[in-house]
Amino acid sequence: SKTAVIDEKSSILLSPPPHRSKQHKTMGDHMELRSRASVACGWNFIVLMSRQGKIRLSEFFSSYSDTEKRRILRDIASDVLPRQAKMCNIIEKGDYKMVYRRYASLYFVAGIPQGMNELIVLEQIHLFVEALDGYFNSVCELDLVFSLHKSLSILFEMFIGGMLCESNKREVLNCITEAEALVEEMSKAGEDTSSQLDDGLSFHEQFQLGRKPGRRGGQNSQR
Repeated sequence: SKTAVIDEKSSILLSPPPHRSKQHKTMGDHMELRSRASVACGWNFIVLMSRQGKIRLSEFFSSYSDTEKRRILRDIASDVLPRQAKMCNIIEKGDYKMVYRRYASLYFVAGIPQGMNELIVLEQIHLFVEALDGYFNSVCELDLVFSLHKSLSILFEMFIGGMLCESNKREVLNCITEAEALVEEMSKAGEDTSSQLDDGLSFHEQFQLGRKPGRRGGQNSQR
């Protein structure tokens, strides 16, 4: 009948051509790959943990709740520390991977997205260790314990938002040295220079140092 013919023609006109749907699907796949590549270009977190399970440095570049942070630290202690030397340095944990390297008594553990290259991360960890070694002159665990703010300064000078932005170790050390010289010039006689360096840290980083934020400022104001 005429009505059936008209309905059939209208359905043909309304239905998209097959080659166009494939094109849209291909464009959607490209957009998804670009979004994944933009996300998978930096670390989610970096944790330095001793063989005894003591956290010497931890910095989370992605947004995690306190519960998730504690779970990640527990996973590092239970999954990374017991591993033998000949085992793989990559551990997959759901939506992220843990890539680690051991230096003496310290484990450098970086959490990365699934799409990031693990070999590049291993080189980035080694670059960070070389920068620490160049600043402290053969870095050890005690240097991280008593000079945490300097270790964080080196980390933030090299990595911004988890992405490696400065790979030249000399430039990193020169920037840290210039910052320390500027603090010494601005400091008054008899004042603690390290306390002024700590003022630039966040609350979480100052608590890692075992100090209360704003404590020195309150003492100076009372005097």
